[in-house]
Amino acid sequence: MFVTTGQAGTALGCSIPTVKKLMATGVVPGVRDTGRQVFPLAALQALQARPTAHLAALGPAEVAVLRSDAPAKVDEPDRDWIGFGTGLDQTQLLTALSGWWRCDPARVAAGAVLPVTVAGFVVAVLTGLTAWESDGTAGTTGRHRFTGARLAGYLTDLTAPANAAAPTDPEDTRLAGLLLGTRLPSVSGGPIAYVATRPAAAGRPATEGEQA
Repeated sequence: MFVTTGQAGTALGCSIPTVKKLMATGVVPGVRDTGRQVFPLAALQALQARPTAHLAALGPAEVAVLRSDAPAKVDEPDRDWIGFGTGLDQTQLLTALSGWWRCDPARVAAGAVLPVTVAGFVVAVLTGLTAWESDGTAGTTGRHRFTGARLAGYLTDLTAPANAAAPTDPEDTRLAGLLLGTRLPSVSGGPIAYVATRPAAAGRPATEGEQA
């Protein structure tokens, strides 16, 4: 049984384009892309039941969130893809997700973890954010890439979340287990948002970024 993308968007609290973006990543099994796009009812019910991320367990008062798009091919010297998709291997995913963004790199690094979301669901987790390089542009328009980033986890099926990576660091394993498959809402005009992990910090405004 299927529902329309409009019905799925209403149930998940997002727009039709956002639902289609989620479908294009490959993390929702059983979607029908030929002809009229439809969303499996069983998958929709599974996504509605996903818990909200328990951010207070992370430690820092704030974490950055990468609001990813579906995968897109690019012609760049250091990567072939940007965005998230289950058709990419781990190396492709890491290079696609670890930069280049407009952001405050020190602020991103201070959170120690970078959840990657599509339609408000965490589909991947990056760690190892302590080192970065910049494109040389001064001020807030500069773009940055995290050169030591690790792919602590990612999903191939959002309806039955299981880490498709095999992290060797115990903390990476903990963070991926805590975040993968959860709902993590964020607000930003670009890919990078900053989310308070505790209510006392909730008044801090989001900072916008832009992905290359």
